[in-house]
Amino acid sequence: MNVSRIFILRPVATSLLMVAILITGLLAYRLLPISALPEVDYPTIQVTTLYPGASPDVVTSSVTAPLERQFGQMPSLAQMSSTSSGGASVITLRFTLDVALDVAEQQVQAAINAGANLLPNDLPMPPLYSKVNPADAPVLTLAITSPSLPVIRVHDLVENRLAPKLSQVPGVGLVAVAGGQRPAVRIQVNPTALAALGMSMEEVRSAIGNANVNQAKGSFDGAARASTIDANDQLRTSADYASQIIAFKNGSPVRLKDVATIVDAPENDRLSAWAGYGAEQRAGVILNIQRQPGANVIETVDRIKALLPKLQATLPASLDVQVLTDRTLTIRASVTDVQHELLLAIALVVGVIFVFLRSAKATLIPALAVPLSLVGTFGVMHLLGYSINNLTLMALTVSTGFVVDDAIVMIENIARYVEQGEPPMQAALKGAKQIGFTIISLTISLIAVLIPLLFMADVVGRLFHEFAVTMAVAILISAVVSLTLTPMLCARLLRHTPESSHGALYQATGRFFDGLIAGYGRMLTTVLNHQTLTLAVFVVTLATTAGLYLVVPKGFFPVQDTGVIQAITEGPESTSFAAMAERQQRMAELLLQDPAVQSLSSFIGVDGANATLNAGRMLINLKPKAERDPQARDITTVMRRLSDGAAGKVPGMALYLQPVQDLSIEDRVAKTQYQFLLSSPDAAALSTWTHQLVERLRTLPQLADVGSDMQEQGLQAYIEIDRSAASRLGVTVAAIDNALYNAFGQRLISTIFTQSNQYRVVLEADPAWRTSPRMLGQLYVPSTLSASTGVQIPLSSVARVIEKPASLVVNHVAQFPAATVSFNTAPGVALGDAVAAIKAEELAMGLPASIETSFQGAALAFEASLANTLWLILAAVVTMYIVLGVLYESTIHPVTILSTLPSAALGALLALLAARMELGLIAVIGVILLIGIVKKNAIMMIDFALEAEREQGLPPREAIFQACLLRFRPILMTTLAALLGALPLMLGQGVGSELRQPLGVTLVGGLIVSQLLTLFSTPVIYLMFASLAARWQRPTDEAAQ
Repeated sequence: MNVSRIFILRPVATSLLMVAILITGLLAYRLLPISALPEVDYPTIQVTTLYPGASPDVVTSSVTAPLERQFGQMPSLAQMSSTSSGGASVITLRFTLDVALDVAEQQVQAAINAGANLLPNDLPMPPLYSKVNPADAPVLTLAITSPSLPVIRVHDLVENRLAPKLSQVPGVGLVAVAGGQRPAVRIQVNPTALAALGMSMEEVRSAIGNANVNQAKGSFDGAARASTIDANDQLRTSADYASQIIAFKNGSPVRLKDVATIVDAPENDRLSAWAGYGAEQRAGVILNIQRQPGANVIETVDRIKALLPKLQATLPASLDVQVLTDRTLTIRASVTDVQHELLLAIALVVGVIFVFLRSAKATLIPALAVPLSLVGTFGVMHLLGYSINNLTLMALTVSTGFVVDDAIVMIENIARYVEQGEPPMQAALKGAKQIGFTIISLTISLIAVLIPLLFMADVVGRLFHEFAVTMAVAILISAVVSLTLTPMLCARLLRHTPESSHGALYQATGRFFDGLIAGYGRMLTTVLNHQTLTLAVFVVTLATTAGLYLVVPKGFFPVQDTGVIQAITEGPESTSFAAMAERQQRMAELLLQDPAVQSLSSFIGVDGANATLNAGRMLINLKPKAERDPQARDITTVMRRLSDGAAGKVPGMALYLQPVQDLSIEDRVAKTQYQFLLSSPDAAALSTWTHQLVERLRTLPQLADVGSDMQEQGLQAYIEIDRSAASRLGVTVAAIDNALYNAFGQRLISTIFTQSNQYRVVLEADPAWRTSPRMLGQLYVPSTLSASTGVQIPLSSVARVIEKPASLVVNHVAQFPAATVSFNTAPGVALGDAVAAIKAEELAMGLPASIETSFQGAALAFEASLANTLWLILAAVVTMYIVLGVLYESTIHPVTILSTLPSAALGALLALLAARMELGLIAVIGVILLIGIVKKNAIMMIDFALEAEREQGLPPREAIFQACLLRFRPILMTTLAALLGALPLMLGQGVGSELRQPLGVTLVGGLIVSQLLTLFSTPVIYLMFASLAARWQRPTDEAAQ
């Protein structure tokens, strides 16, 4: 059956069909979104509860634990982790990939509602959830500063005008105001003056709460008129509060200003942020805008940027709004670079075809087939909801070499008949019929090799699903084009021209190819005369490949240079806010001096993102790759230089750096790139073994920047209450807690309501009282025995103060105490070696059974991918065998075809070792693609050898010899086309090249080695199986007789 016949005879219909494919693809290309990688994020929600003044233990037991109990009952919850610190509880909920984010959101809200009655009554606000992955770096960071306005005023403008509007942008998950100093009225009470009047801070709190109210008052509705009722029941300014009478003593009013200082100040005075440009740092407000999981980064940022000018117009002119971090710049540059590499690949492939075919008309045919196949793919991508990203463009670039193969095989076969003198139409009909099955078998077998990629699990599977489908679609469309348009054009464009009528260059090229084929023929004859030696070389190749697989370093995903580095700074655990602020600014100053750094944003203080006072965050923005100094072209080199430059320069400060990645598998922020989790119901044992493990891991040469999130050396002023003395003096424990909270907890005691926002009234002791635990001895608490006289009891009479170490943060995973050990790999060390070293150290330590350990995030995904790599390759080989067996109705020929694989794998592994690259996921994909590419050579040889045996009755040796010589030119053409299609990926040095290079290196290395070996090994293996089949057939024939 000749599939191509109807298309050859109906040129108009064929041409219009191709035009339809082209137009559909071009229209779809305009509609396809752009992104860094396919959107495959886990549905993740972060729940934040602020409880100012509460210790980590109080937050854990009264806020985190009740919520965790409710969240733990949600179906499809993959992992729950929490961090409880002084004043804040942050719970991160990661759901399985099959759960929609909106469904997860409903479950979280229901759980919060169910647990609300167990939460403290004095929480300033209920738990807030955000549809955001905390480990995902902001897609856009804005710095808002002003040379004339105070930060408190800048924050007010940002919170009222910028943040709400930006939060409404589709795709935005969270607009976090870092360093936010929300305006408030702070009442700073002098406890001594208050005690002298026989009053307590609790009475002040009650008086303010009663004096500042804002509630419904009703209305009148008379016979003719209606009116509403309102009153001056709100105190709106600090002056209003200062003059407020809070009590009468001896007939005289006691105003608030008599016992306290009232100031307009930040609600939380332990938050600060700075924006650094060049050598300058400005205090201000940092807006970190994070996307929702699954949202397109480019589209989200484009919407924000479109809205920003309108929002800026509503702000005072003295406000400077500047974009510090824009993740889309490198994404766009990376996608543009791949597009250029795709165009270069097309040009190289067409150039190769011209060299081989030596005819502009003949070259025009595949030159049309390549862009047509690639552009047509865009239409299917749009239907499937895919985007233009690094992986889909990589698939199309590699496909350039594949899609031209079918056209080459078809043209070369038809051209052979034309050169033999047959009319072009007859040559097209005859050639298309002869080669049609080969093209179909090539296509099916090439697509078959991609099937295992579709069954890869978890995020990695979702990621490469788009890659595999895009490539499969391009290959399918190319097969359709090669069976329709290509033979139709051949019938009308190819003409036989005598050799003598061409120029000297044409004839020289022809003589070169004839000489090449003749030389190959002589070498092949020698090889066929020494078949045993050739088979021995094949066996050695197989063994060497297996050995190299064990030796080559294993990795996960290449570290991308996105131009953004996330930094976590850590001071001594007893560091005060003022000391930390000074150190943070000094550290930022050092980092800004590096020539590769363009700007940075920096903030400290306890909020949803930062857990403790001794920790700070920075987002360091590097200059574009082309503008950096030659020694800093690689982000890993820049990070090492920044770490070395800052080491020891700021006393007591540690700096942990990690590059921001487009693929974020983590759901928690760690100090460095990779995470190892320890979890146990026994918190004391967990602490002991974690410290031991960290000390031992720091000695390993494979690891760098080892740290843990355990912070147990903070200082705590522990109030040991003498309950007997307290009872005797009429002092309740509740009164002591209230007195302490009122004085030292930045307690929010009232709210000022306005039409645009709500502002808090903060009660605290005078700042001079909040500097040392010694001041606790001068604090007074009310007594129930002397309620009428107002006598206050010194706290020192009923309690004593003990200073002791305490945890600054309590971490849970799945409701159990947990510790995360984070690490980077040492320079030149693969992740596989680091993981193996940690496992060996863990085994040597002999951890107790009560402590569970596991890798997290990227390290966990690496473990899973390492376990699946061999199975994935094996699955691809088995799938290929089954498909080829079905196509050839044979169990032997597929083995002959698959014998080409060891040489390709050998070349790929040798190339990776030579380029000092790891065998990561991208390289594994390259090896799997090689399985699909190199078997084409064997298919073309075996197809023609079998035909020669059937049609011409040739013996196997003559048949395979003739097939090898006949197919040498198309084999060389298709291999070179595939090789040159991958070459731009291998040699590319632009943005995102670190993602593409392993694929290019693997394909180029595998193709070169397999081409050199399989041209000789495949005929020998074919003859070996033919000989075995003949021996098997002979006894069967004799038995039949």
